[in-house]
This record gives sequence, C-alpha cells and structure tokens, in this order.
Amino acid sequence: MAEGKKAKLGGACDAVIIGAGNGGLAAALALAVRGAKPLVLEQHNAPGGFATSFVRGRFEFEAALHELSSIGPENNKGGVRRFLEDEGGVDIDWVPIPEAYRVILTDSGMDARLPFGEAPFIDAIEEKVPGSREPLTRYFALCREVSGALGLLAKTASNPSPKRIMKDLKKFVAESADPFDDARRNASNVVTFLRTLPKTVDEVTLKMGIPPKAVDLLYPYWCYLGIPMSRMNFTIWAAMLIDYIDYGAWIPRLRSQEMSYAIEARVRELGGRVEYNTRVDRVLVERGRVKGVVTASGETIKTSAVIANTSPTQLYGSLVSPASEAPAAALRNVNSRKLGGAGFVVYLGLDASPVELGVNDYGYFISKTMNTDAVYGSMEKLDLVDMQATICLNNAIPDCSPPGTTIISMTTLYKPGVWDAVKPKEYAALKNRLADAMISQFDDALGTDIRSRVEEIEVATPATFARYARSFNGGIYGYELDPWDSIIPRILSEKDESYIKGLEVAGGFATMGHGFSSSLISGRSAGLKTLAGLGG
Repeated sequence: MAEGKKAKLGGACDAVIIGAGNGGLAAALALAVRGAKPLVLEQHNAPGGFATSFVRGRFEFEAALHELSSIGPENNKGGVRRFLEDEGGVDIDWVPIPEAYRVILTDSGMDARLPFGEAPFIDAIEEKVPGSREPLTRYFALCREVSGALGLLAKTASNPSPKRIMKDLKKFVAESADPFDDARRNASNVVTFLRTLPKTVDEVTLKMGIPPKAVDLLYPYWCYLGIPMSRMNFTIWAAMLIDYIDYGAWIPRLRSQEMSYAIEARVRELGGRVEYNTRVDRVLVERGRVKGVVTASGETIKTSAVIANTSPTQLYGSLVSPASEAPAAALRNVNSRKLGGAGFVVYLGLDASPVELGVNDYGYFISKTMNTDAVYGSMEKLDLVDMQATICLNNAIPDCSPPGTTIISMTTLYKPGVWDAVKPKEYAALKNRLADAMISQFDDALGTDIRSRVEEIEVATPATFARYARSFNGGIYGYELDPWDSIIPRILSEKDESYIKGLEVAGGFATMGHGFSSSLISGRSAGLKTLAGLGG
C-alpha cells in the first residue's frame, strides 16, 4: 500500500468501527457528538450497508427499507428521531407512511386496510370482525403496560438483573415526577411485565378472547421479525406493535441512502473519519484485549476500541486474531443462536401510475393464511414462500419515479442455508422463476396486471445480499428472537457476554435485534459503552 494511504488510515482515532451500516454509522455518531474521534472502515464504496438505493434505467430503487419505527412527527418524536435529530444533529426529510398496512389472505378471502392510531386500528378490525373491540381494547392495554415497562427499563436499569429491574421500576413509579408520558403510567404494573416476559405472542394473545379472524388482522407485522408467533417473545412484539400504532411508520424522502449519507456527513463534520473500499480482515486481540485491526491490504491500525457492525458469528469465527483469542464461551454462545431469515426481493419499475395499475396502498402483506408456523415452514424450501411483504413507494412519495410510472418491491424470506443447494447453472433460472411467481401472487391477490407493465426488473437473492454486504448466508434478520434469546435476556446477559475488552457489536445481530431502527439504537448503545471504556 502507498505510504500516503498508510498515513491517512493510521492517524489518531479513539475507536475503529468496522462497517458503515446503520449500526456502525450510529455508533460513530454517538461517539463523535461527544467529542471522540471514530474511524469507520467500510468495504463498499458508499455508506449504509442495507440502507442504500440503486438505479436501473429511469428508476431509483430502495434496496431494503420498507419503513422505520420510532420516528414519529416533529411534535411527537420517537426515540430514533430524537437520537438522530436532537442528539446527533442529523437533518433528514422524513415522510409518513399513509396507513399501517393492507392484509390480503387468499385462502379465506380476507382483505382489510388497517390505519395507524389505536382507536382507528381497532375500529377497522371491528368492522371486519364484529365482536373484536372489547378484547382488542384489553389487549392493547396489556401491550402498553409491557411496552412502557420495557422503555422504562432502558432508562433505569444501568446494571440489569431481575431484582434490579423490579427495584428500579417500583422506585420510579413511587418517586418519579419526570414526565416520560406513557412510560411513567404504564410502568405501574411491573408484575404484568415480569409475568409476560418469558411468554410467546401466541401464549398471551390466544388467551385474550380475540376472534381468530381478528387475530389474523392483528398479526401481519410478525414478518418484520421473521419468527412465528408460537416462538416470538411477547415483550418484543408488544413494544413493536405499540411503537407503530402510536408513532406511525416513516421513510426518508430520498430513500434510506439519504439517511446514510446524512449521518456520515455529520460524523465527518464532527471530526470523525469514514474510509471506503477498506475491508477489515482481522481484529487483533492480545490477552483478552483489543489491540488493533488489519485491513485486507495488510495495513495494521492500532486501537484499544473496536465496534464491529457485523455478526458475532463472523466476528468470533473468522475476524478475531489469533483464533485462540476467541473465547470458547463466545463460540458456544453464537453457535447456540439461530440465524434469522435471508432476503429475497423483486424490484419492479412499471410504466403505468399506481392509479392506472389499481395499486392504491403503500404496504401489503399477502399470504394464503396467517398461520405463522405454516408460513415460516414454507421458508425451508426453494419454492414460492407463502407470504410476501410488498410496498408501492409512490403511495408515500408520489414523485419517487417519473410521471406515469410506479416503483414496487416485493420481499420474502428464506431460512439461512436454503440457497446453498442451488447450483451455479441453475441460479438465474430459479431466481427468475420465483420472481415470476411472486408477481403472480400479487396480481392474483389484488386482481391487477402489473406483469404486463414491467419496464425494469431486478431480483436480489440471499446470494446477492451475501455478495453485496458480506452478510452471513445472505441473512438480513440477525439472530431469531426466541424468548430465551430476546432483548431482555440479552440485556441481562450483556456483562457476561463482554468476552474481549474494548470490543463491542452493533447492528442487527446486537442486543436490540434486527431492523433499521433497532440497529440504529444498538449502534448508539455500542458507542456509549465504548466511550465509557475510553474514560469519556
């Protein structure tokens, strides 16, 4: 490598961040706004990781984002928006999603549009399934108690343990006058929070007396977590549901790439550095402490603090060097966890407007059934998965494509490793067949004919995501959030899982789980922990 490049990378920095995805950028921002000097090393030539866009013909496609939670309007900001704007000083043009979702279940003929806001949401379900209002009202009250207690825990339990959680929550209820809005009121029932903590969504929901058809309308957000309701932790579900219902869903006007570039620009403005086309191949560790990183070009950068925006499976399995410094406990931990879903996306640029096409909603959940175990099971085969989550970007941002055109993207998931069986000579034909089947699935459900109006089409498979972002097995969903490995158990285990001094993990595989908003919050947390380790 040229001497100039060595000097550029080898300058003074407080922490090295591996990867400029959501988690890495958020970690850099959290450090930079507090006066630290992070150095972000990104293998690609642009920031964002999955938070990016690409151009085909006259269309700019959003690569991965459907919608963000925890944003909210200017007068009622969610946690992610407060972090980015108020704390980080990042300017993003946020656009609200017009409705929660439209769900179409082809086996039963159910077709319903669900709005944001608790009362309108319940009203819409009651209209479709009379007799739902009373049990749904109780259900939302329960979800609010759990969600409020979870939010309060994040603010109070700095050294988490079950005993500490109970103590902090009770103390807050008894003494606090701090106006945390719903959190202060909802946290009064800490018993409810602890009682539901080990439960799955099905274990709680199916005992509430909600009519089965109403449960079908309530459950579509499950695919944003990618694990069936018989295994999904109720605490996480309750928090996600309330967040969406209360704050709505939002996207950056200029695709998620706008957000990535805005955060990156702010990090640079504050004195941080971001270097592209620079892959980290090794994290140097000596006697349980971080000593530096080695890039793919062979340059060594000395540092005592590293934040890895990657999976712990990759981190401890191949990055930590020498391999003997990867603790056996860390390897057992990552091997015990289940990798989340791998992505398959069909991007369509259509030569007709949404009105002409009859595509009138932003977000669609289309499936044969809302039997989440059955849908999850269909992810095991190299065939059409039973459910697709589809967005029409123009119905949130009308001018996102040229006049008289439409951008649609269709997403489904496969279990990690399923695509490993595909032979190279079969790859193109298979992905095209599955893309064609997803288009038919959409047209059949809506009675539309988008197939005949396709001007541009691109298909991303797990192999695409693995190649583009080096995501393990093409995974886009982190580790699965089983009750034993959901956010609260991870919080309680954080201290025990700090295996190497000076090394933190950010992004979708970290404590807060996968998803854009969770990755941003996890990055902030990793940045603050690193700062504390630096004595900041």
